[in-house]
Amino acid sequence: QVQLVESGGGLVQPGGSLRLSCAASGSIFSINAMGWYRQAPGKQRELVARSISGGLQDYADSVKGRFTVSRDNAKNTVYLQMNSLKPEDTAVYYCNLVIRGPVNYWGQGTQVTVSS
Repeated sequence: QVQLVESGGGLVQPGGSLRLSCAASGSIFSINAMGWYRQAPGKQRELVARSISGGLQDYADSVKGRFTVSRDNAKNTVYLQMNSLKPEDTAVYYCNLVIRGPVNYWGQGTQVTVSS
């Protein structure tokens, strides 16, 4: 069984920064990708950024240049550094892990609110 534990969400003013963390534990074999999705009220869940095995990274156009995804393979942890936050970044952010299969796992979600 795989568990994902997220941390780092909260309330921040426009232009501010937050760092999200997601630690995976359990029976994890051959990670294909780890990353972050988000879902705003009334909208579909969308990819924010992900780290793909082999060193590749994938970003939504709306966050390129502001967000950075990184991964610590030894700790099975993925991070999302979010800078220059905008009100439209407000959403519940979900950690995603894809392992060989492929099998998807999701975190419980962490709220990010950007507001003055």
